[in-house]
Amino acid sequence: MKATTLSQLRQWKQDNHKFATITAYDASFAQLFAEQGIPVMLIGDSLGMVVQGNDSTLPVTLEEITYHTRCVRRGAPLALLLADLPFMSYATPEQAFASAGVVMRAGANMVKLEGGSWLCDTVKMLTERAVPVCGHLGLTPQSVNVFGGYKVQGRDEVAANLLVKDALALEEAGAQALVLECVPVDLAKRVTDELSIPVIGIGAGNVTDGQILVMHDAFGITGGHTPKFAKDFLREAGDMRSAVRLYVEQVAQGIYPGEEHSFK
Repeated sequence: MKATTLSQLRQWKQDNHKFATITAYDASFAQLFAEQGIPVMLIGDSLGMVVQGNDSTLPVTLEEITYHTRCVRRGAPLALLLADLPFMSYATPEQAFASAGVVMRAGANMVKLEGGSWLCDTVKMLTERAVPVCGHLGLTPQSVNVFGGYKVQGRDEVAANLLVKDALALEEAGAQALVLECVPVDLAKRVTDELSIPVIGIGAGNVTDGQILVMHDAFGITGGHTPKFAKDFLREAGDMRSAVRLYVEQVAQGIYPGEEHSFK
């Protein structure tokens, strides 16, 4: 087996080969995911909620992301690993550069940043210094206090146009992938079609190049409110390995996410 690379993701986009990604936080699950065909994993600041029990991602520290990245890398040596830079760890380009260095040395292949065109200088600085960047638009959980909760984004024309503008600006600045969260399907299609970089959706319909799920959502063990876009693959498949394989297959076939998991 060969390591998954960014050039491979770009080729998959050109070939219309839809790929599944998932969050991972430890070596055991990372190994399970890799063995069942998951090529890309995200060490997400979602760990603040699903692992630590906080009510948002904001308390997560750079040290915690680094620790979990190291764990996941040991379990999945060939996977392409994205690592979130947590809240207030990339407020300036210089701070982002220092933070990115820490998680890249821990085993990440790419860092993910939440935000639009205000990040362009940061993205340019990082990519010029050999740090690949994945953008994140739509519902950006680190901005929960600005949004006033976890709400679908880009539902009116002004907001949709701004999101497309931000996506294009991030790509021009050097971003090599984009996560698009909780946006209407037609907007997700517009963004995916206009960008040459892979677009990974979560709550963005089945029109994006890839899909990502928080692993706890995929196994139906999310506490409290279950997001509309989540699907309990474990209930359908019966065991964890089969559940992951089913997720990979349904993403590849465009079966998941279905209309019931999408926003209009």
